[in-house]
Amino acid sequence: MDLLEGKIAIVTGASSGIGKGIAKAFAKEGAKLVIAARNRQKLDAAADELRSGGAFVLSVPTDVSQEGQVIALFERTMEEFGRLDILVNNAGLCLKEAPLEETSVEMWQRTLDVNLIGPFLCTREAMKIMKRQGGGRIINIGSIAAQMPRPNAAPYSCAKIAVVALTKTTALEGRAFGVVASCLHPGNTATAMEDGSRPDGSREPMIVVEDLTRVVVTVASLPLHVNMLETIVLPTGQPYLGRG
Repeated sequence: MDLLEGKIAIVTGASSGIGKGIAKAFAKEGAKLVIAARNRQKLDAAADELRSGGAFVLSVPTDVSQEGQVIALFERTMEEFGRLDILVNNAGLCLKEAPLEETSVEMWQRTLDVNLIGPFLCTREAMKIMKRQGGGRIINIGSIAAQMPRPNAAPYSCAKIAVVALTKTTALEGRAFGVVASCLHPGNTATAMEDGSRPDGSREPMIVVEDLTRVVVTVASLPLHVNMLETIVLPTGQPYLGRG
């Protein structure tokens, strides 16, 4: 349908899972892509797969928790395209679950480095570009853990709650410049990292990545005077209200 024809989009965490799915969906709609992830081998494989389908892809290995690498990612994008229309902050990390009393400072810091510092750094660099060019859209991939935390995942939940605040601050500061920010909260989504299994042996319903990417494309293709500030996408049967 070419809903994103001519748009330049950066997608972080794009070597696998949700990020790779978003990149595929954007390419199908005509966007030119800059994909970023830490693992160069997986990132190059994802880029080759996208190019085999006819996509224009620039791959830039990037650890979003490292300021210098994030700055280089955006500099490379501007060198290649001269503008940036869409940023998807998808890169994320979920370490081994642990109760609060067993959560180390290292676990806490590493989770926040990727899940909060990363989106902050990418948003900061995108804002510099988007304000100057007169607009753009930033989409943060959050989590329903931001509203309904599970036990034994305090670092992850706290980081995702903070991403909501980052989204709202970005939307507020960008409003006068045509810069729009949204946060999309996935529920259980089938990826290599998630199969719906729970510690008690139960298994929860799942959606597939393509279910989620349809929503991301919808948000990305809206005109800049329209915003879906927060959106929750989850399996109809997943425990959410009243979950624990």
